[in-house]
Amino acid sequence: MSNENSFAGLAQQYKNHAALGGLVGLLTGDAVGVCYEFRPPERLPAREAIDMMPPAGFRRSHAGVPVGTWSDDGAQALCLLASLIERDKFSLPDFAERLVRWMRKGYMAVDGDVFDIGVQTAEALHNLVDGVPPRESGGASEMDNGNGSLMRVLPLALWHFGTDGDLVRDAHLQSLPTHACPRSLVACAFYCLVARGYLRKIADPWMWAGQRLQEVYETWPDCPSRQQLSAELRLLLRFPATDRPRGTGYVIDTIWSARQALEDSSFEEVIRSAILFGHDTDTTAAVAGGLAGIRFGLAGIPERWLSQLRGYRLVAPLLSPLLVRAPS
Repeated sequence: MSNENSFAGLAQQYKNHAALGGLVGLLTGDAVGVCYEFRPPERLPAREAIDMMPPAGFRRSHAGVPVGTWSDDGAQALCLLASLIERDKFSLPDFAERLVRWMRKGYMAVDGDVFDIGVQTAEALHNLVDGVPPRESGGASEMDNGNGSLMRVLPLALWHFGTDGDLVRDAHLQSLPTHACPRSLVACAFYCLVARGYLRKIADPWMWAGQRLQEVYETWPDCPSRQQLSAELRLLLRFPATDRPRGTGYVIDTIWSARQALEDSSFEEVIRSAILFGHDTDTTAAVAGGLAGIRFGLAGIPERWLSQLRGYRLVAPLLSPLLVRAPS
């Protein structure tokens, strides 16, 4: 593959483009994190050895998957972006159909290989296959708050031109097919507003997002679950005071693990910090990497990682529409 038709070539041409940085940052973080998934922190390499290619002697997770391959996080995010571009709006039925196509046929998966799928997501997508409507297919109990809808939602923030309220509503909707508990809906909305804060170069996008989301919920008097959404937001915002980030698949933990990783001063160190929490390393790194890509741009992503990142042909058709939609 020539450098012009690669992620490395893209970075040379659009090095400061925030939206492209967010998309590629998500895919890169996911791909780096894949190798270390399921390991507790004490079984990970030293910080300086965390790389797309793990050090010699480290037993990779998903050892049969080529280095540089994104997982379910990246594939589902691309399902969402492709749906947004082709429909020119968020279409819940179309998006749900693409998720099923990913699970059954490897749509938007590198090599068409679906090698990682969460239990909750798999159950919900099988509900869709069985004819359950996408508004009802996702788990809605307190135990159904994995990070499977959070990991894929970033393209919505990169593409969306609507109001903050419109963005929040669509973030809720995209979560429903797999994760329908209000806690997951709130987490996705909050993350989208954090991303919008980074895109707008707001000084503290995390604080702004929390305040803005509460304001949005307060303007929804017709929403029967408005009080519950506000309560879930308060839980999310106080989480660091009652626990510590630890890299698990719990949706709130993923947000705060990513936030702590974002305290580092380069894309590479953000990804390393995200992975060093252990456990769900690909998703923590994807969620953190998307925001870090917005913050540091494509130029901030190490060239060696971009050179190793696979799947460019899947992303290439989406680039021009995203460039037009979300200019730097």
